[in-house]
Amino acid sequence: PGEHFTPREVIRLMVNLMLAQDREALSRNHIIRKVYDPCCGSGGMLTIAKERILEINPKAEVYLFGQEVNPETWAVSKSDMLMTSPDGRDADNIAFDSTLSRDKHAEQRFDYLLANPPYGKDWKRDQEAVEAEAARGYVGRFGAGLPRISDGQLLFLQHMLGRMKDSNEGGSRVAIIMNGSPLFTGDAGSGESEVRRWILENDWLEALVAMPEQLFYNTGIATYVWILTNRKERKRKGKVQLINASSFWVPMRPSLGNKRREISPEQISQITDLFLAFKEGEYCKIFSTTDFGYRKITVERPLRLNFQASSERIARLKDETAFQNLAISKKKKPKEKATEEAEGRKEKETILAMLGTLPSALFKNHDDFEAALDKAAKAKGLKLPAPIRKAILSALSDRDESAEICRDKDGNPEPDPELRDTENVPLNDDILAYFDREVKPHVSDAWVNTAIRDHKDGEIGKVGYEINFNRYFYKYQPPRALEAIEADIKAVEKDILDMLHEVAR
Repeated sequence: PGEHFTPREVIRLMVNLMLAQDREALSRNHIIRKVYDPCCGSGGMLTIAKERILEINPKAEVYLFGQEVNPETWAVSKSDMLMTSPDGRDADNIAFDSTLSRDKHAEQRFDYLLANPPYGKDWKRDQEAVEAEAARGYVGRFGAGLPRISDGQLLFLQHMLGRMKDSNEGGSRVAIIMNGSPLFTGDAGSGESEVRRWILENDWLEALVAMPEQLFYNTGIATYVWILTNRKERKRKGKVQLINASSFWVPMRPSLGNKRREISPEQISQITDLFLAFKEGEYCKIFSTTDFGYRKITVERPLRLNFQASSERIARLKDETAFQNLAISKKKKPKEKATEEAEGRKEKETILAMLGTLPSALFKNHDDFEAALDKAAKAKGLKLPAPIRKAILSALSDRDESAEICRDKDGNPEPDPELRDTENVPLNDDILAYFDREVKPHVSDAWVNTAIRDHKDGEIGKVGYEINFNRYFYKYQPPRALEAIEADIKAVEKDILDMLHEVAR
């Protein structure tokens, strides 16, 4: 499940984008390049990448490396490499095992890395090893964060970034095709968001290309090509290029399974040209890396409660855990246990009797009710422990928008957990300015919870990153005219009446 054979034209596009800026460097004499696919399947990506490099420079030395967990496709890949590599070296470099838990090329660093990892496939089999490596932080491959167990795509991406050459050694370029989930799944602070944050804060993401649907043989889902590098051109530093190539397709005749579309060679060239041009237009948008970031702030509103010692509310106290625990003993000796529980039951009765002496009036001020409670308890000779006091206040209160604000001992408003909300503030926006502009006009008594801060920079709110691709290329389509809709409805009504007349005959 989740594993998809990559159509050859998709691979050619990925290879084109990966190599597009390197034609001059690849044309030099005596060049050696290592190409790697961590989930290489039958080896198609590696083969096409090598062919393309040799088209640019027939004298280049290109060494292929791959790893595959499926024994059948691994065998196919190894066999193909034996036939195409005269010395058998490429075949020797195709390893069998799980890349995530048993990386067979851990000591290698590569010039070019490309992959089509499984979409939405869980990583339970690798969980123990992956979590152990993640615990080592950035010493391992998964220090940025772990995605949810149901989808390992971002693990493969982290692995590939961990196998890039250092930028002072020439750096690397990465091409990976994934579904939409890695772009936006996961809230601020989640594993997915933290991986995106790591990539964007390191300025590795160069471009994203939205592909046409119905390109793959066994799925029609939308996919996206990510181009990443640790050696960006000067003009691309701090920028991310989004290319909407979803309309760049021609019908495939005949269709094969879910594959009803393909990308023509001319369209591959057009998409590559859009990438190289690095100019905004109908199909291309350019953003700063921080444009995809936000701070998730917590917005609090004050707790407003009324209090009343009515029989109905006093009865609710019996359901409070702290009150119930008064008559539950943890003593092991039966006699001591019985004595303590009897004392607890007596205390419960005393508390209930004390509450019965409170005024039956509705209190809309927290402090006034607490004063009345303290007075009644003192009259009965009762000392109310904090858990019992909290239970009484909980049982005898109801939320009331007309009540006065409940305040803590320092006079600060107490937040109401039920009214708590969050706002995603763009990273480039000032939090307080955003709050005054977007929140205050609607809820004047709200405030920002400044205690909730980001675990990395310590600033207010949790930093998150997401790339909602469709938002940036959305085109407004006005609804149909009311007259046209009305005409359609009348036509349908007429058809129904005609059918009813036929039935009635």
